[in-house]
Amino acid sequence: MFTHLSLRLRIFLFFALLAFGGAALLTAGLVIGYVRLGEDHALSAFITAGAVGAFAIIGLSAWVWTKFDEYVARPLEALAADMRARAHANVDDEINPNYARYLGDLAPAAAAVAAHLTETRNAMALAVGRETARLGLEKQRLETLLAEIPDGVVFCTPDHKIALYNGKMRDLFNDDEGLGLNRPLDQLLRMAPLREAYGRLLRAQSAKGTDILVTTRHDARLFEARMRLFWLEGQETADPAYLLCLQDRSKDLALHGTREALFSDLIEAVDAVLRDLPQGAPRAQLEKTLRDVQKEKVKTDTAWWPLEQLDLSDIAIALATRLAQKDIQLQYDALPDLRLRADGFAISRLLERLTLSWIGAGASDIRLAARLTEGEAILDLQGDAKAPDAARLKDWLDSPLITGHSRFAGADVLRSHGAKIKATDHRISLSLAAAPEALQTPRVIQYDFDLLQTALPAELSQAPLKNLSFVVFDTETTGLNPQVDEICQIAAMRIVNGKLVESERFDTLVNPARKIPAASTAVHHITNEMVADAPSVVDALSRFHRFADGAVLVAHNAPFDMAFLQRREGAIGARFDQPILDTVLCSAILFGQSAEHTLDALCDRLSIRIPDNARHTALGDTLGTARAFVKMLPMLEATDIQNLGQLITAFDRHARLLRHLN
Repeated sequence: MFTHLSLRLRIFLFFALLAFGGAALLTAGLVIGYVRLGEDHALSAFITAGAVGAFAIIGLSAWVWTKFDEYVARPLEALAADMRARAHANVDDEINPNYARYLGDLAPAAAAVAAHLTETRNAMALAVGRETARLGLEKQRLETLLAEIPDGVVFCTPDHKIALYNGKMRDLFNDDEGLGLNRPLDQLLRMAPLREAYGRLLRAQSAKGTDILVTTRHDARLFEARMRLFWLEGQETADPAYLLCLQDRSKDLALHGTREALFSDLIEAVDAVLRDLPQGAPRAQLEKTLRDVQKEKVKTDTAWWPLEQLDLSDIAIALATRLAQKDIQLQYDALPDLRLRADGFAISRLLERLTLSWIGAGASDIRLAARLTEGEAILDLQGDAKAPDAARLKDWLDSPLITGHSRFAGADVLRSHGAKIKATDHRISLSLAAAPEALQTPRVIQYDFDLLQTALPAELSQAPLKNLSFVVFDTETTGLNPQVDEICQIAAMRIVNGKLVESERFDTLVNPARKIPAASTAVHHITNEMVADAPSVVDALSRFHRFADGAVLVAHNAPFDMAFLQRREGAIGARFDQPILDTVLCSAILFGQSAEHTLDALCDRLSIRIPDNARHTALGDTLGTARAFVKMLPMLEATDIQNLGQLITAFDRHARLLRHLN
């Protein structure tokens, strides 16, 4: 109830209550004494004594209150106001200790808190300023690099408006007025392939990109484009933005097309001459040469054409979506799980044209099926009406797939894909090349501009730990004896400037040229069949030596792994002579020799989790070791181990741990 009153008023009320309460109690005591005494002549004495006592209590209380107000209440209010000013008004002056000289240690303590607050604020402002400057510099560098990229780069919002573009885009579009921030992309490009690819990636929720072909809106130039979706943290839109990288392929394709036409004309001319040549050895030799050339030509007809690798289901979904917009339901059963090398937009448009034309000719129920035959994917459109004859099918293929775009007909799509089409009974069959099996790796860019300001001293032992480059590695072997056993897997990762670069990794199975015992397979799950076609030990270690060249090697229980590597130095013609660090010894320095120093114990101690299926694999153990080492680097620096030489010296005190382990 009194919380809204000021501190000084509350103290005054406290002393007032004390004064009047004391006076009232004194008066009550005198009254009780007078009543018990019962003598009338004593009344005046009691009244006088009570009045004097009451006034004395009130006066004393008032005097004590004034002193308390002067030396406690008012200094407390002033001290609170000063601290509030330093907390909220950025006042940096020191608190005057005379404000509260009677408050004991409170004034110095408040001054210390205020000084610490000022120091913290200044340090934070300085750190923010440095980080802002660093980020600004990195932004400037990235903008410069982006401007010099030879491809056109444009970043678009989900509704296909431009949010970023680089200088190459202006060159590609000749300073077109349609190029600008928040301008619709359809001012520059025909959007149908882009929307189809965007929808396909969105349905798959794919973080991987896709390659597509697009044409410019005004001059019909052909671009090869790479699209990738970006789900940005904190975005307010439901759908992701996307990045496009564009290359103008018009001149290349025109050149290839001209050479293709000349080559075809030459083959036809030679074939015509052959028909008039008499039988004999020259004709037979020329015929053989011509047939060999034709055979090789077929293989290269489409190799130069920029096509993407698509899942068959993506084409089916795209076709069904386009037909649904025209109130036509496409039926298709479960399709084979295979990938095609194709322009998804062109193939879906071709299949759409064939479906619509066939329905126009009397079919009413169209189904899509697929099968794989000798490396080719056969797409079958099956209908309830007779398939078109050759002449009608040719008419369908010769008509443009996009109104007003005469160079984009079904026959052009077949030619660019090296595809074949035929109509039999109630089926139209389109054959396309199946995509080769390939490992899909993300396209990433790695950078660390701090390396531009980092210079290692000539004496490597004096190099700060955080400035060194490390290669953390691990091996899996056929057994535990380096003299007779062999490596069957090796993996490694880089640490640069104190940061783990997980995308820069080395990982390979190794053919040990001997049987892997069942007991070893039970640990690392590597079988003899898995390594049958793997690189040899010499080849794998030669590649690993190139990967680790110039870096400090790091391993958990390094002597064990190094014994296998050093044994093969003669065979690979190179030495592993760089410094070698051991995370077992790092753990002993930081946590004491009596602690457990297994990799599992170290990871548990540092809150690092290695998935169960990755434990005791070279790559999984390498990742755990690398993450632990990155966390231990600042901990080592905090123990005054600042450089490589100091760390190696500290290792000497714990070397017996490794002798015990091995």
